[in-house]
This record gives sequence, C-alpha cells and structure tokens, in this order.
Amino acid sequence: MPKLPLLSAPKLIRVLEKAGFEFRRQRGSHMLFFHPDGRSTIVPNHPGEKIDRGLLNKIVKKDLQMQRKEFLKFLR
Repeated sequence: MPKLPLLSAPKLIRVLEKAGFEFRRQRGSHMLFFHPDGRSTIVPNHPGEKIDRGLLNKIVKKDLQMQRKEFLKFLR
C-alpha cells in the first residue's frame, strides 16, 4: 500500500470538501469539518507547514473512516 503524501492544510481541505465534508467553525488555527452522516475532523491550518503522515493517517482512518486507497482517489 502506498504511503500517504505530506499535504498542506489547504490541499487537505479541498480533499475533505470533495468527500462531502463541510467547514463549520474555526478556533485559532484549527478548522472543524463535519460530514452529513455525523463524521467530523479537525484540520490544523498552520501556513507554510505540511501535515505529518502520522496525523494524516489518524485523520483518514479514525475521523474519515476511509481506507488509504479511497482517500488517495480524492487527491486526483
């Protein structure tokens, strides 16, 4: 299985929007996204920094409840 790429917050946000997540609110640099089916995730939006693979893996598996292959399809 391929490794997850390092993503910037804006790129991850575009992927979340393609997957049906909607931005609800922001506190500081942390943005909260919800899906109509009840899933939610928090994205740290720190300009100039990439989201580490460990955190991205946690977001994909636990928050989005997706497989890596499914998540990588949204990157295209």
